[in-house]
Amino acid sequence: MLIAELPHRAVLEIEGKEKASFLQGLISNDIYLVTPKQAIYAALLSSQGRFLYDFFIIERDDLFLLDVEAARLEELLKKLNFFKLRSKVNLKARPDLKVYALWKEEETLPQGAYKDPRLEALGARFMGHIEPNTSAEEYDLHRLKLGVPEGGQDLLPEKSILLESGLDELKAISWTKGCYMGQELTARTKYRGLVRKRLFPVIIEGPSPQNGSEIFLDEIGVGEMRSHRKEYGLALLRIEAVKSGKALHSENATLTPSLPKWMVLPQTRLLLD
Repeated sequence: MLIAELPHRAVLEIEGKEKASFLQGLISNDIYLVTPKQAIYAALLSSQGRFLYDFFIIERDDLFLLDVEAARLEELLKKLNFFKLRSKVNLKARPDLKVYALWKEEETLPQGAYKDPRLEALGARFMGHIEPNTSAEEYDLHRLKLGVPEGGQDLLPEKSILLESGLDELKAISWTKGCYMGQELTARTKYRGLVRKRLFPVIIEGPSPQNGSEIFLDEIGVGEMRSHRKEYGLALLRIEAVKSGKALHSENATLTPSLPKWMVLPQTRLLLD
């Protein structure tokens, strides 16, 4: 089993008898699916339906623990406290807990670890303290090979849309839970078939483009680069450009997109890998 500490992630605690109802009206997934053995992956959206934060939620000792982006933890705390109003909940950071990713499980998971709810191939996650045996960079390469976006690198606050980012297939959205903040755009995008772009994994030949670099098909702009490591990266691309089968270019690199097995494109069965 490979174990990596993820220093770019941190832990937020929510406790109180109204903690579930408080979150249910805010997040994209169904909080009532969370148990001590089952986590959910979810997002908090703006009122316009754009991505703000993503996180994992697990129940432990009658608390909710959220695995969140470390760089924006205080910002998320402030946002949640703004919505708290008179809800009987308390929120605080848990700097005493570290976040770990565990994959290639060949033995029993440590107590308290939970399966990554997005994809089986991503393995598991753990909040606490455990001895790592590999680096966060190796985990980053692992998730890039699977085509899975990372909050803060691939999911851009106030800009990204959940369905363009694969968060439906990655189980961050409940279509049955009822209303939550930003739901209208998410539902309209799905039911009106408005998805024209998607985050795709790409193989990079040449110097890796910077995050945000424009990507071209011939001379036409068709997307933007997101995160990358070695020859693996993610890019937000127009679906039609990927369907063309042609190589794409950004800065001095050639990009070859592929469709991971977990991804479902609208009205197509295209499979490039």
